[in-house]
Amino acid sequence: MDLFNQSPDKNKNWLPYDGTVNYYGKLLPHQEANKYLETLLHSIEWRNDEAVIFGKKIITKRKVAWYGEKPFAYTYSNSTKHALPWTKELLELKTIIEKEIGETFNSCLLNLYHHGEEGMAWHSDGERDLKRDGAIGSLSFGAERKFVFKHKQTKEKVELVLEHGSLLVMKDTTQTHWLHRLPPSKKIMTPRVNLTFRTIDVGGMM
Repeated sequence: MDLFNQSPDKNKNWLPYDGTVNYYGKLLPHQEANKYLETLLHSIEWRNDEAVIFGKKIITKRKVAWYGEKPFAYTYSNSTKHALPWTKELLELKTIIEKEIGETFNSCLLNLYHHGEEGMAWHSDGERDLKRDGAIGSLSFGAERKFVFKHKQTKEKVELVLEHGSLLVMKDTTQTHWLHRLPPSKKIMTPRVNLTFRTIDVGGMM
């Protein structure tokens, strides 16, 4: 299913079944998006991501950061991170997204891809720390990148291009039934910063 050439409709569900994905297109004006990209590149405490796969510790070239309203512990790929306090810019962006989609978030996982050869393998954001079937607001800055969903059973795929300053929202049973990935591309030479605003289930952590 190729959705590249369709105009964004924030009320449209881009998945054919078993989940909900809304693409809002460019949420921020180009100049404002440029400002946030530059600030995020230099103000966020970026670290190389770590994962333990088949007992082996892997260090990625891609960098990550984890922020939140409390020092939440968040575990994925057998690696645990503790949230840093919100920055001014992250709070601004959180407020913009919450107002736009009518959801609230208490944390944000950021990814920095230096160029197109850095990507993300198939996965779903279904960690037990997250609110079950909760919304995830994915805000993109920098290089436009292809983003792909694949149904876990039928293997049907849905492809989008995430634009500079754009918002994608995943919710309901999307993480249960669909995988997603950011495919690498040798043609892209500029960085991309992705912010995924999430809700840690505080009750589930107690």
